[in-house]
Amino acid sequence: MDFQLTEDQQKFRDMVRDFARKEIEPIAERIDVNEEYPLEIIKRLGELGIMGITVDEKYGGSGNDCIHWCIAMEEVACVSAAVSTIMDTSGGAGLTCHAINAYGNEEQKKRYLPPLARGEKIGSFALTEANAGSDAAAGETTAVKDGNSYVLNGTKTFISNANFADTFVIFATKDKSLGYKGMSVFIAEKGTPGLSIGTVYHKLGIRAAHNAEIILEDCRIPVENLLGEEGRGFGIALGTLDVCRIGIAAQAVGIARAALEASISHMKERVQYGQPIINFQGLQWRLVDIAERIDAARLLALRAADLKDKGLRFTTEAAMAKDFASEVAMKAATEGIQMLGGYGYMMDSPVQRYFRDAKITQIYEGTAEIMKVVIARNILR
Repeated sequence: MDFQLTEDQQKFRDMVRDFARKEIEPIAERIDVNEEYPLEIIKRLGELGIMGITVDEKYGGSGNDCIHWCIAMEEVACVSAAVSTIMDTSGGAGLTCHAINAYGNEEQKKRYLPPLARGEKIGSFALTEANAGSDAAAGETTAVKDGNSYVLNGTKTFISNANFADTFVIFATKDKSLGYKGMSVFIAEKGTPGLSIGTVYHKLGIRAAHNAEIILEDCRIPVENLLGEEGRGFGIALGTLDVCRIGIAAQAVGIARAALEASISHMKERVQYGQPIINFQGLQWRLVDIAERIDAARLLALRAADLKDKGLRFTTEAAMAKDFASEVAMKAATEGIQMLGGYGYMMDSPVQRYFRDAKITQIYEGTAEIMKVVIARNILR
């Protein structure tokens, strides 16, 4: 096993890092405070090939692997977790792109992937409902076949990008009594009659990445927009979430790294008892602990990505990476606030944003508790 990035991967990392520092970091605080959706940044990420990293070149992507996706997610999250969340929902190995790329037919890929990969359109993955969070199979949105269409009715909640999305991947069931066996997936487009946006939520963190309700009222979806086979939706959901958990692990690493860098920078400048507080051994050891955990979390994410790229099973490894990395992000951000003292608690401190952003990594795309359930099922066989 090679623990070093290849020369190509290092060049890619440097390119993404340079863009993130120059183009995203200067606006990161503003878009968080104003809950400002960064459409222009997403378009620029598309122009650079970042939104379509893992999408085949014939569908407008860059044709790269999941390791490149991890690199991009970490570098962008290190300056703005919100922007990386939009990436994860819409592009690359993220929810919408991956679902269509992995399970769509040729016509669906040709139609929907290029504008998503180029950042020209935004994707949204509509799985969660009020009574169907961790228990995704409990969804109550229905899809009834009627001639050449499926008629969808129901409400999806907490859906990322919903109010800015052009392309929707929507989960619904033909019969609630069938549980997960009744679930199917459909591709819908903005402007489809019967598809509307409800409540736009105001969140603790990742505030520039919007979430909203999707309301479906006799929404007609053409039969050709069925994604995969009828009744196979639950498997598509699980398969897509497995991949995206790798990206969230990398996102958490980026947030943790940002908190560590902010802590070190402050501690070099903050003087107490006649010297910079970075000289105090007790504080140094706390920084060392965070640095070690960040490296471990990154390696877990890259291991899962490597398994995915090799076509090997990676469900357990993705869950381990996400569970551990999200815990590291929270610890790094919490310690960051403590290291900065009173300033860390102020809203003009960067670490308060990292703290608010880190929390969601323990919740979305599988809570920390569900990750442990997934891991336990596999190690306790």
